[in-house]
Amino acid sequence: MSDCCVRALVTGKVQGVWYRRATQEKALQHSITGYAKNLPDGRVEVLMCGHSDAVKLLSEWLWQGSEGAQVTHVELEVLDNCRASSHFVTQ
Repeated sequence: MSDCCVRALVTGKVQGVWYRRATQEKALQHSITGYAKNLPDGRVEVLMCGHSDAVKLLSEWLWQGSEGAQVTHVELEVLDNCRASSHFVTQ
């Protein structure tokens, strides 16, 4: 299995519904590093780095999100030469 980093931009009702915190919990369950942060335009940006299978699982989960979230779009971008921190944080 290879490691990868993927950046996701999540659109919908994803702020104020514990979306970042739920994403962090899922990431930690799968040993994924990176971050989840609110963007000024109402989206959430998520950086996921780890084993490709784990990143794929979290990428798919982003469509579900936390209870109360209503995700309408997830845009994914595979990043080359990306290094995330040694943990997963919310910003």
